[in-house]
Amino acid sequence: MQFETVRDVVDQARSRMDKVVSDMQHAVSIIRTGRATIHLLEPVRVDYYGTPTPLNQLGTLHVPEPTMITIQPWDSSQIRAIEKAILESELGLNPSNDGKIIRVPVPALNEERRKSIVKQLHATTEEHRVSARNIRRDANDALKKLMSAKTISEDDEKRGLDEVQKLTDACISKVDAISKAKEKEIMEV
Repeated sequence: MQFETVRDVVDQARSRMDKVVSDMQHAVSIIRTGRATIHLLEPVRVDYYGTPTPLNQLGTLHVPEPTMITIQPWDSSQIRAIEKAILESELGLNPSNDGKIIRVPVPALNEERRKSIVKQLHATTEEHRVSARNIRRDANDALKKLMSAKTISEDDEKRGLDEVQKLTDACISKVDAISKAKEKEIMEV
């Protein structure tokens, strides 16, 4: 992408870093905490007449109590396929049905499992920090190219580099805050 000004570089970096933060929020929303949430079943894909289909497109998902998710399929002939998909997902959930509704109990997490989930959370957090740093590197490279092409002055480059660094610090602190909140939620008994 060709940049004309420092503002173009900074705006694009800001936009990309906002996406990193929203991706982090999405990534932690599907991490299991011991409490039932419909986001827990987001990665599950059901073989619906040969097409891998998200579970939320096959029925209504509810959380009637903190340790239970219910799925009411619109097409009751798909109950077996939905159960199979949940069992085959690596979520460790064991669904049961009564012919109309699928009940998925969400068991409480033991200490060992909580710690492994926190490790997974830390890895996700680090991936998002690295993404923010890569965006910073790209923006800094773009500013240096503008400087070497004599499109901007040295002072503009310095201001741009400082602004990109502030954006990076803010992005990383938001990612860390999301991670800390989720870790606290996971370790809560």
